[in-house]
Amino acid sequence: MEITVDSLKEQLSQIQYPDKNTDIVSLGMVQRISVKEYKIEITLVFDKATDPFMGSIEKKCSEKISHFCGNEYSVNVGSSVKKHAAPPKAIKSAALNVKNIIAVASGKGGVGKSTIASNLAVALSIDGYKVGLLDADIFGPSIPKLFGLEGYTPSVEKIDGKEMIVPAEKFGVKILSVGFFVDPDSALIWRGPMASGALKQLITDVAWGELDFLIVDTPPGTSDIHLTLVQTVAVTGAVIVSTPQQVALADARKGISMFRSENINVPVIGLVENMSWFAPAELPENKYYIFGKEGCKKLAEELHIPLLAQIPLVQSICEAGDSGKPDHALGHSALAEAIRNMASETVHQIEQRNANLPPTQIVEINTK
Repeated sequence: MEITVDSLKEQLSQIQYPDKNTDIVSLGMVQRISVKEYKIEITLVFDKATDPFMGSIEKKCSEKISHFCGNEYSVNVGSSVKKHAAPPKAIKSAALNVKNIIAVASGKGGVGKSTIASNLAVALSIDGYKVGLLDADIFGPSIPKLFGLEGYTPSVEKIDGKEMIVPAEKFGVKILSVGFFVDPDSALIWRGPMASGALKQLITDVAWGELDFLIVDTPPGTSDIHLTLVQTVAVTGAVIVSTPQQVALADARKGISMFRSENINVPVIGLVENMSWFAPAELPENKYYIFGKEGCKKLAEELHIPLLAQIPLVQSICEAGDSGKPDHALGHSALAEAIRNMASETVHQIEQRNANLPPTQIVEINTK
């Protein structure tokens, strides 16, 4: 069988663009096909770098051509972006019908930030609030795993003449993650502008509907993603997650400092101490302070920040995360009570913040 550009194009014409019901060849997305000896190179072209289907279409093309040509051929599929005459207009948060946007952040990774964000969202939903959860951890999305939504692909609907991504829904929470659009087994390597563009689209090109709370799980540390978030929407407040040991608390200070800085000026509504103590299942009343005792409580007192909760480290929270069921607030354990209290205290602090401080504004940072 002779491998030609035309035969490869015919194979690619069998791949549909998800929300347009048209194949990628007819849409003019196949920019270049090269066949040299046993090397095949394909370049696709997309309208924007943040196209949510870019990764999945590249993967489908690679698999399709590899299957057609056989193992003796190496296949490389890449993408480019169309050049536009004018830059896109600035995105305004007014497009969102969300009462409160809460950024969940941590100074460092590994402190259970995503677990806290997920359980907070579910607990608020159980309390009767309309809740959305956005996984803005662009480089390490874990929300799909935590909710058992690995392999899920969001649909797209046209609303008021605009194509909008429809979030998943589980435990009463509307959920969207960049992990829905990328291969979980591949490293996600994006330059800053691409990652920021993706975050903007995940916020504004989504059919969130009316929400009382949009919980945003941000990346660990301080990064361009945090700046993009506060420049795209008016963040009501930030919740900082840390474990009690000093190395984590030192990084938590940096996160608090970032939100409290003059340019950002987003209220820090509270601190959550995760993994406060270990409680074995057979001896739930026993507490073992593996990472130190009350480190976050002391930091909260020092910086005059409310301590929203102290969440124990128990085996069930690890098992639930692995099985995609962050629904501890439904139980009757000490952990369930701690999570429900965290949600209740978060609502209280948001009410206090909204009563005593002016409405938040989108941050404008002048780099001149």
